[in-house]
Amino acid sequence: MDFSIIRIARTVLHVTNLQASREFYVDGLGMIETESDNQHIYLRGLEEHAHHSLVLKKAQKATVEVLSYKVAKEQDLDEIEKLFASKGLKTKWMPSGTQHAMGRTLRVHDNSGIPLEFFAEMTTVNRMLQRYDLYRGAKIQRIDHVNCAVPDVQKAYDFYVENLGFSCSEYTETEKGDLWAAWLYRKPTVHDHAFMSGPGPKLHHFAYSLSDRLSILDCCDVLASMGYAQSIERGPGRHGLSNAFFLYLRDPDGHRIELYTGDYLTTDPDLKPKRWDLNDPLRQTFWGHEAPDRWFNETSSFIDIETGEEIIYQEPLLEQRKPKIMV
Repeated sequence: MDFSIIRIARTVLHVTNLQASREFYVDGLGMIETESDNQHIYLRGLEEHAHHSLVLKKAQKATVEVLSYKVAKEQDLDEIEKLFASKGLKTKWMPSGTQHAMGRTLRVHDNSGIPLEFFAEMTTVNRMLQRYDLYRGAKIQRIDHVNCAVPDVQKAYDFYVENLGFSCSEYTETEKGDLWAAWLYRKPTVHDHAFMSGPGPKLHHFAYSLSDRLSILDCCDVLASMGYAQSIERGPGRHGLSNAFFLYLRDPDGHRIELYTGDYLTTDPDLKPKRWDLNDPLRQTFWGHEAPDRWFNETSSFIDIETGEEIIYQEPLLEQRKPKIMV
């Protein structure tokens, strides 16, 4: 590779009511509002020095505009464009000034149809890490990962590992040995981008890292007291995969966000990925309790980088099913 992708860096969501979204993400979850106008809210975690890691964009329909990666240097963008163009995949340079607080930006579609974005520069701001007077809600620290449903996980895995330089920390196989899900990373944690078999391309969730488990419990109390109890979809609990403590929430438009803490480092180059059997009840929830049906069946739609139209999804090659749960 002639380029270096650093980490997942931001998500751009279309939302139907900016004020309702602000109340959920800022007042409820405790994110920092860096800046806003009548069409956008730019948010970040307490630990983040980048201008934002989440953009809420006013729209008629709730969709996902793009998932964004930071690269090491400006020249990486040109090499990434060459790669995607050589694969016959869509590429688009965003006009100067259209991406607030960001430098030159490239948008593409990966081989599953997911809209991706790459950039090297973003305006920096003061960290709020030690502004404990601003800690509230979940006390969100930083963006951690995204998880997408795709019809062919093996196809996505091969593209990201062989062409983009990702590594695999954990994966799920069927009894026949087919790849059902994979957790891939660039930064030295369990994942930046996970793929699971399902109708897609769709965004299942995006996730933020917290400093500790108590922050998740505090968040549940705050959300319930604000009238958001129905937004708590799954958890708190502990994953078998990743070993992380988790909570899944639905925002006012139905986008799913995971609060996440306690996974492990993947720094060593000789680290071997962990295999999970699809029927292992501990892989998704280490404590064995069952996820609600909507956690498996409901996702957010992506839009095309050129047309802005909702991307038509395809059915999965492998059967989508819930794991067997211990009783």
